[in-house]
Amino acid sequence: MSPRVLPTVLTAALIGGILAAAPAEATESHQRPIRLLGEKIVPNALPFQGTTVGGLSSIDYDPRTGGYALICDDRSAINPARFYTATFPVTAHGVGDVTFTGTKPLLRPDGTPYPPLTQNDPSKPQNEQTIDPEELRVDPWTGDYYWSQEGERTATTLIDPSVREARRDGKYVRDLPIPANEKMTPTAGPRQNLALEGFTFAGFGSLLASEVEGPLLQDGPMPTTTAGALSRITLQSRFGPVFAQYAYPQEPIFASPVPDGAFATTGVSSMLAVDQADPTKFLMMERSFVTGVGNKVRVYEIDTKGATNVLNVQSLSDAKHVKPVKKRFLFDAADLGLSTVDNLEGMTWGPKLPNGERSLIIVSDNNFSSTQVTQFAALAVPSERL
Repeated sequence: MSPRVLPTVLTAALIGGILAAAPAEATESHQRPIRLLGEKIVPNALPFQGTTVGGLSSIDYDPRTGGYALICDDRSAINPARFYTATFPVTAHGVGDVTFTGTKPLLRPDGTPYPPLTQNDPSKPQNEQTIDPEELRVDPWTGDYYWSQEGERTATTLIDPSVREARRDGKYVRDLPIPANEKMTPTAGPRQNLALEGFTFAGFGSLLASEVEGPLLQDGPMPTTTAGALSRITLQSRFGPVFAQYAYPQEPIFASPVPDGAFATTGVSSMLAVDQADPTKFLMMERSFVTGVGNKVRVYEIDTKGATNVLNVQSLSDAKHVKPVKKRFLFDAADLGLSTVDNLEGMTWGPKLPNGERSLIIVSDNNFSSTQVTQFAALAVPSERL
Protein backbone atom coordinates (compact mmCIF):
# COMPACT_ATOMS: atom_id res chain seq x y z
CA MET A 1 0.00 0.00 0.00
CA SER A 2 1.52 3.34 -1.01
CA PRO A 3 2.09 6.04 1.66
CA ARG A 4 -0.42 8.35 0.00
CA VAL A 5 -3.18 5.74 0.15
CA LEU A 6 -2.56 4.92 3.83
CA PRO A 7 -3.99 8.19 5.28
CA THR A 8 -7.33 7.65 3.52
CA VAL A 9 -7.70 4.16 4.94
CA LEU A 10 -6.81 5.22 8.45
CA THR A 11 -9.07 8.24 8.32
CA ALA A 12 -12.00 6.06 7.31
CA ALA A 13 -11.35 3.98 10.39
CA LEU A 14 -11.01 7.09 12.51
CA ILE A 15 -14.15 8.90 11.40
CA GLY A 16 -16.33 5.90 10.73
CA GLY A 17 -15.44 4.11 13.95
CA ILE A 18 -14.93 0.78 12.20
CA LEU A 19 -11.92 -0.35 14.19
CA ALA A 20 -12.42 -3.55 16.14
CA ALA A 21 -13.15 -3.17 19.83
CA ALA A 22 -10.17 -3.53 22.15
CA PRO A 23 -10.07 -6.44 24.59
CA ALA A 24 -11.79 -5.83 27.90
CA GLU A 25 -9.55 -4.00 30.39
CA ALA A 26 -8.15 -5.82 33.37
CA THR A 27 -10.17 -5.35 36.52
CA GLU A 28 -9.01 -2.54 38.76
CA SER A 29 -7.84 -4.99 41.43
CA HIS A 30 -5.46 -6.67 38.97
CA GLN A 31 -4.00 -3.50 37.45
CA ARG A 32 -0.41 -2.76 38.32
CA PRO A 33 0.20 0.86 39.32
CA ILE A 34 1.93 3.45 37.20
CA ARG A 35 5.20 3.97 39.03
CA LEU A 36 8.11 6.38 39.04
CA LEU A 37 11.36 4.89 37.72
CA GLY A 38 13.39 7.97 38.56
CA GLU A 39 13.96 11.65 37.90
CA LYS A 40 16.82 14.03 37.21
CA ILE A 41 16.97 17.81 37.65
CA VAL A 42 19.03 19.78 35.12
CA PRO A 43 20.90 22.73 36.68
CA ASN A 44 19.21 26.07 36.05
CA ALA A 45 20.86 28.31 33.44
CA LEU A 46 23.01 25.40 32.25
CA PRO A 47 25.31 26.67 29.45
CA PHE A 48 25.50 24.44 26.38
CA GLN A 49 27.10 25.23 23.01
CA GLY A 50 26.62 28.97 23.41
CA THR A 51 23.03 28.73 24.65
CA THR A 52 21.24 28.68 28.00
CA VAL A 53 19.30 25.46 28.57
CA GLY A 54 15.76 26.00 29.82
CA GLY A 55 12.19 26.44 28.66
CA LEU A 56 11.97 22.81 27.54
CA SER A 57 8.38 22.62 26.37
CA SER A 58 8.35 19.16 24.75
CA ILE A 59 10.25 15.91 24.44
CA ASP A 60 10.17 13.14 21.82
CA TYR A 61 12.03 9.85 21.59
CA ASP A 62 14.20 9.43 18.50
CA PRO A 63 14.52 5.75 17.56
CA ARG A 64 17.34 6.55 15.13
CA THR A 65 19.64 7.66 17.95
CA GLY A 66 18.06 6.21 21.09
CA GLY A 67 18.04 9.77 22.42
CA TYR A 68 15.49 12.57 22.63
CA ALA A 69 14.65 15.78 20.78
CA LEU A 70 13.37 18.73 22.82
CA ILE A 71 12.03 22.11 21.78
CA CYS A 72 12.82 25.26 23.75
CA ASP A 73 10.10 27.89 24.05
CA ASP A 74 12.57 30.78 24.20
CA ARG A 75 11.14 33.27 21.68
CA SER A 76 14.67 34.28 20.64
CA ALA A 77 14.80 36.54 23.70
CA ILE A 78 17.78 34.76 25.31
CA ASN A 79 19.16 32.83 22.32
CA PRO A 80 17.67 32.16 18.88
CA ALA A 81 14.57 29.91 18.98
CA ARG A 82 15.97 26.37 18.99
CA PHE A 83 15.75 22.68 19.77
CA TYR A 84 18.07 20.36 21.68
CA THR A 85 19.01 16.70 21.51
CA ALA A 86 19.85 14.75 24.65
CA THR A 87 20.27 11.30 26.14
CA PHE A 88 18.47 10.09 29.25
CA PRO A 89 19.14 6.41 30.03
CA VAL A 90 16.04 4.59 31.28
CA THR A 91 15.78 1.00 32.53
CA ALA A 92 13.37 -0.92 34.73
CA HIS A 93 15.72 -0.21 37.62
CA GLY A 94 16.09 3.55 37.31
CA VAL A 95 17.36 6.44 35.21
CA GLY A 96 20.72 7.92 34.35
CA ASP A 97 21.90 11.50 33.96
CA VAL A 98 20.60 13.87 31.30
CA THR A 99 23.35 14.63 28.77
CA PHE A 100 22.75 17.26 26.09
CA THR A 101 24.26 16.24 22.76
CA GLY A 102 23.37 19.05 20.36
CA THR A 103 21.38 22.17 19.63
CA LYS A 104 20.33 23.96 16.46
CA PRO A 105 18.26 27.09 15.80
CA LEU A 106 14.92 26.73 14.06
CA LEU A 107 15.22 28.61 10.77
CA ARG A 108 12.91 30.73 8.65
CA PRO A 109 12.39 30.03 4.95
CA ASP A 110 15.24 32.44 4.15
CA GLY A 111 17.62 30.44 6.36
CA THR A 112 17.88 32.97 9.20
CA PRO A 113 16.81 32.48 12.85
CA TYR A 114 13.43 33.76 13.99
CA PRO A 115 13.51 37.28 15.49
CA PRO A 116 12.53 38.12 19.06
CA LEU A 117 9.14 39.69 19.61
CA THR A 118 10.73 43.11 20.09
CA GLN A 119 12.19 42.94 16.56
CA ASN A 120 9.21 41.42 14.78
CA ASP A 121 8.45 42.85 11.34
CA PRO A 122 4.70 42.53 10.60
CA SER A 123 5.30 43.41 6.95
CA LYS A 124 6.99 40.03 6.41
CA PRO A 125 5.10 36.79 5.68
CA GLN A 126 3.81 35.12 8.82
CA ASN A 127 6.23 32.22 8.54
CA GLU A 128 9.11 34.70 8.88
CA GLN A 129 7.74 36.51 11.93
CA THR A 130 8.37 35.84 15.60
CA ILE A 131 7.38 32.43 16.98
CA ASP A 132 6.38 30.84 20.29
CA PRO A 133 7.64 27.22 20.00
CA GLU A 134 5.75 24.57 22.00
CA GLU A 135 5.99 20.95 20.79
CA LEU A 136 8.35 19.00 18.54
CA ARG A 137 7.95 15.46 17.19
CA VAL A 138 10.35 13.24 15.25
CA ASP A 139 8.81 12.18 11.94
CA PRO A 140 8.60 8.36 12.09
CA TRP A 141 8.98 8.17 8.30
CA THR A 142 11.94 10.45 7.64
CA GLY A 143 13.50 11.34 11.00
CA ASP A 144 12.93 15.05 10.34
CA TYR A 145 11.13 17.30 12.81
CA TYR A 146 7.59 18.67 12.93
CA TRP A 147 7.00 21.44 15.45
CA SER A 148 4.18 23.66 16.62
CA GLN A 149 4.11 27.29 17.69
CA GLU A 150 1.38 29.41 19.24
CA GLY A 151 1.51 32.60 17.20
CA GLU A 152 0.66 35.95 18.73
CA ARG A 153 -2.44 37.89 19.72
CA THR A 154 -2.03 41.50 20.83
CA ALA A 155 -3.86 44.73 20.12
CA THR A 156 -1.48 45.39 17.21
CA THR A 157 -0.26 41.94 16.09
CA LEU A 158 -2.07 38.81 14.94
CA ILE A 159 0.15 35.86 13.98
CA ASP A 160 -1.47 32.51 13.30
CA PRO A 161 -0.32 29.41 15.15
CA SER A 162 1.28 26.79 12.95
CA VAL A 163 2.70 23.32 12.54
CA ARG A 164 5.94 23.38 10.56
CA GLU A 165 8.32 20.82 9.15
CA ALA A 166 12.08 21.21 9.53
CA ARG A 167 15.13 19.18 8.63
CA ARG A 168 17.23 17.72 11.40
CA ASP A 169 19.55 20.73 11.10
CA GLY A 170 16.66 23.15 11.68
CA LYS A 171 16.16 24.20 8.05
CA TYR A 172 12.62 25.20 7.17
CA VAL A 173 10.67 22.86 4.87
CA ARG A 174 7.02 23.97 4.95
CA ASP A 175 3.96 25.03 6.92
CA LEU A 176 1.04 22.64 7.15
CA PRO A 177 -2.44 24.13 6.69
CA ILE A 178 -4.44 24.76 9.85
CA PRO A 179 -8.24 24.91 10.13
CA ALA A 180 -9.77 28.32 9.45
CA ASN A 181 -11.22 28.40 12.98
CA GLU A 182 -7.70 28.23 14.48
CA LYS A 183 -6.48 31.35 12.67
CA MET A 184 -6.15 34.61 14.59
CA THR A 185 -8.80 37.22 13.89
CA PRO A 186 -9.78 40.17 16.10
CA THR A 187 -12.82 38.32 17.47
CA ALA A 188 -12.15 34.62 16.93
CA GLY A 189 -9.44 31.99 17.00
CA PRO A 190 -7.04 30.99 19.77
CA ARG A 191 -6.46 33.05 22.88
CA GLN A 192 -3.02 34.52 23.50
CA ASN A 193 -0.58 31.81 24.64
CA LEU A 194 -3.33 29.14 24.44
CA ALA A 195 -2.95 27.88 20.88
CA LEU A 196 -1.20 24.81 19.43
CA GLU A 197 0.54 23.54 22.53
CA GLY A 198 0.45 19.81 21.82
CA PHE A 199 0.53 17.53 18.78
CA THR A 200 1.57 14.02 17.86
CA PHE A 201 1.91 11.65 14.94
CA ALA A 202 -0.65 8.85 14.68
CA GLY A 203 -1.70 6.12 12.25
CA PHE A 204 1.85 4.87 11.59
CA GLY A 205 2.96 8.46 10.88
CA SER A 206 0.29 9.15 8.26
CA LEU A 207 -1.73 11.49 10.51
CA LEU A 208 -1.04 14.50 12.70
CA ALA A 209 -3.22 15.21 15.72
CA SER A 210 -3.00 18.63 17.37
CA GLU A 211 -4.69 20.24 20.36
CA VAL A 212 -5.54 23.85 21.11
CA GLU A 213 -4.39 24.47 24.69
CA GLY A 214 -7.56 26.34 25.66
CA PRO A 215 -10.99 26.96 24.14
CA LEU A 216 -11.09 29.17 21.06
CA LEU A 217 -12.61 32.62 21.63
CA GLN A 218 -15.74 31.55 19.76
CA ASP A 219 -16.02 28.34 21.82
CA GLY A 220 -16.76 29.99 25.16
CA PRO A 221 -14.93 31.00 28.33
CA MET A 222 -11.88 29.38 29.90
CA PRO A 223 -12.35 26.79 32.67
CA THR A 224 -13.09 28.09 36.17
CA THR A 225 -13.08 26.39 39.57
CA THR A 226 -16.71 25.42 39.00
CA ALA A 227 -16.84 24.60 35.28
CA GLY A 228 -14.66 23.02 32.63
CA ALA A 229 -14.50 23.99 28.96
CA LEU A 230 -14.33 22.50 25.47
CA SER A 231 -11.21 22.83 23.35
CA ARG A 232 -10.52 21.28 19.93
CA ILE A 233 -8.46 18.39 18.65
CA THR A 234 -7.61 18.45 14.92
CA LEU A 235 -6.79 15.42 12.78
CA GLN A 236 -5.06 15.97 9.45
CA SER A 237 -2.95 14.15 6.92
CA ARG A 238 0.82 14.52 7.20
CA PHE A 239 0.53 15.90 3.65
CA GLY A 240 -1.76 18.73 4.82
CA PRO A 241 -5.50 18.15 4.34
CA VAL A 242 -7.58 18.53 7.51
CA PHE A 243 -9.98 15.63 8.08
CA ALA A 244 -11.77 16.24 11.37
CA GLN A 245 -12.00 18.10 14.66
CA TYR A 246 -13.26 16.80 17.99
CA ALA A 247 -14.33 18.51 21.20
CA TYR A 248 -12.10 17.82 24.19
CA PRO A 249 -13.64 18.37 27.67
CA GLN A 250 -11.12 20.15 29.90
CA GLU A 251 -11.30 19.87 33.68
CA PRO A 252 -12.22 22.82 35.94
CA ILE A 253 -9.35 24.64 37.63
CA PHE A 254 -8.46 22.51 40.65
CA ALA A 255 -8.31 25.25 43.33
CA SER A 256 -8.97 28.93 43.95
CA PRO A 257 -5.98 31.28 43.88
CA VAL A 258 -4.57 32.96 46.97
CA PRO A 259 -5.29 35.80 47.27
CA ASP A 260 -8.69 35.65 45.63
CA GLY A 261 -8.57 37.00 42.07
CA ALA A 262 -4.87 36.20 41.54
CA PHE A 263 -3.56 34.39 38.46
CA ALA A 264 -4.82 30.87 37.71
CA THR A 265 -4.66 28.95 34.44
CA THR A 266 -5.17 25.50 33.01
CA GLY A 267 -4.93 23.82 29.63
CA VAL A 268 -3.55 20.94 27.57
CA SER A 269 0.24 21.08 27.46
CA SER A 270 1.04 17.88 25.52
CA MET A 271 -0.62 15.21 23.40
CA LEU A 272 0.72 11.74 22.58
CA ALA A 273 -0.62 8.83 20.52
CA VAL A 274 -1.16 5.76 22.70
CA ASP A 275 -0.16 3.42 19.87
CA GLN A 276 0.85 4.27 16.32
CA ALA A 277 -1.38 1.44 15.08
CA ASP A 278 -4.52 3.07 16.54
CA PRO A 279 -5.34 6.57 15.21
CA THR A 280 -8.10 7.18 17.77
CA LYS A 281 -6.47 6.92 21.20
CA PHE A 282 -4.27 9.59 22.75
CA LEU A 283 -2.81 10.71 26.06
CA MET A 284 -3.62 14.30 27.04
CA MET A 285 -1.58 16.17 29.63
CA GLU A 286 -3.61 18.83 31.46
CA ARG A 287 -1.33 21.28 33.23
CA SER A 288 -2.64 23.84 35.72
CA PHE A 289 -1.09 26.57 37.84
CA VAL A 290 -2.84 28.43 40.65
CA THR A 291 -1.16 31.30 42.51
CA GLY A 292 -0.63 30.49 46.16
CA VAL A 293 -1.37 26.80 45.58
CA GLY A 294 1.01 25.54 42.89
CA ASN A 295 0.90 23.16 39.94
CA LYS A 296 -1.35 20.23 39.18
CA VAL A 297 -0.66 17.97 36.21
CA ARG A 298 -2.99 15.14 35.27
CA VAL A 299 -2.82 12.77 32.30
CA TYR A 300 -5.90 11.29 30.66
CA GLU A 301 -6.45 8.71 27.95
CA ILE A 302 -9.00 9.70 25.30
CA ASP A 303 -10.72 7.94 22.42
CA THR A 304 -12.12 9.85 19.44
CA LYS A 305 -14.29 6.95 18.21
CA GLY A 306 -17.93 8.01 18.23
CA ALA A 307 -17.19 11.69 18.91
CA THR A 308 -18.85 14.39 16.81
CA ASN A 309 -16.79 15.85 14.00
CA VAL A 310 -16.97 19.58 14.87
CA LEU A 311 -14.76 20.86 12.05
CA ASN A 312 -17.68 22.81 10.61
CA VAL A 313 -19.30 23.69 13.95
CA GLN A 314 -18.86 27.44 14.32
CA SER A 315 -19.00 27.52 18.11
CA LEU A 316 -18.86 24.95 20.90
CA SER A 317 -20.40 27.35 23.39
CA ASP A 318 -23.77 25.71 22.72
CA ALA A 319 -22.69 22.09 22.59
CA LYS A 320 -26.03 20.36 23.15
CA HIS A 321 -25.66 18.29 19.99
CA VAL A 322 -21.88 17.76 20.26
CA LYS A 323 -20.54 14.50 21.65
CA PRO A 324 -17.00 15.08 22.98
CA VAL A 325 -14.24 12.49 22.96
CA LYS A 326 -14.35 9.80 25.62
CA LYS A 327 -11.96 10.56 28.46
CA ARG A 328 -10.44 8.39 31.20
CA PHE A 329 -8.19 9.49 34.08
CA LEU A 330 -4.76 7.86 34.00
CA PHE A 331 -2.65 9.52 36.70
CA ASP A 332 -1.97 12.67 38.71
CA ALA A 333 1.70 13.70 38.85
CA ALA A 334 1.23 14.46 42.56
CA ASP A 335 0.80 10.73 43.20
CA LEU A 336 4.06 9.62 41.57
CA GLY A 337 6.53 10.50 44.31
CA LEU A 338 8.32 13.22 42.35
CA SER A 339 10.53 15.59 44.33
CA THR A 340 8.33 18.41 43.03
CA VAL A 341 5.49 18.82 40.54
CA ASP A 342 6.66 21.68 38.39
CA ASN A 343 5.51 23.05 35.04
CA LEU A 344 5.29 19.72 33.18
CA GLU A 345 4.77 20.36 29.48
CA GLY A 346 6.09 17.42 27.47
CA MET A 347 5.75 13.65 27.27
CA THR A 348 6.89 10.82 25.02
CA TRP A 349 7.11 7.06 25.04
CA GLY A 350 10.62 5.88 25.82
CA PRO A 351 12.19 2.41 25.61
CA LYS A 352 10.06 -0.65 26.29
CA LEU A 353 10.45 -2.28 29.70
CA PRO A 354 10.12 -5.91 30.88
CA ASN A 355 6.80 -7.48 31.88
CA GLY A 356 4.80 -5.59 29.27
CA GLU A 357 5.53 -2.16 30.72
CA ARG A 358 6.23 0.95 28.65
CA SER A 359 8.33 3.88 29.80
CA LEU A 360 6.72 7.32 29.65
CA ILE A 361 9.17 10.22 29.78
CA ILE A 362 7.99 13.64 30.99
CA VAL A 363 9.78 16.99 31.10
CA SER A 364 9.11 20.35 32.74
CA ASP A 365 9.58 23.88 31.41
CA ASN A 366 11.32 26.06 34.01
CA ASN A 367 10.37 29.30 32.21
CA PHE A 368 14.03 30.32 32.69
CA SER A 369 13.12 31.07 36.30
CA SER A 370 15.40 30.49 39.28
CA THR A 371 12.38 29.37 41.32
CA GLN A 372 11.45 26.55 38.91
CA VAL A 373 13.22 23.43 37.68
CA THR A 374 14.00 21.58 34.46
CA GLN A 375 12.87 18.11 35.44
CA PHE A 376 13.17 14.84 33.51
CA ALA A 377 11.25 11.86 34.87
CA ALA A 378 10.53 8.33 33.66
CA LEU A 379 7.41 6.36 34.54
CA ALA A 380 6.63 2.67 34.07
CA VAL A 381 3.16 2.25 32.53
CA PRO A 382 1.77 -1.32 32.60
CA SER A 383 0.13 -2.41 29.35
CA GLU A 384 -3.20 -3.11 31.07
CA ARG A 385 -3.51 0.55 32.08
CA LEU A 386 -3.97 1.59 28.43
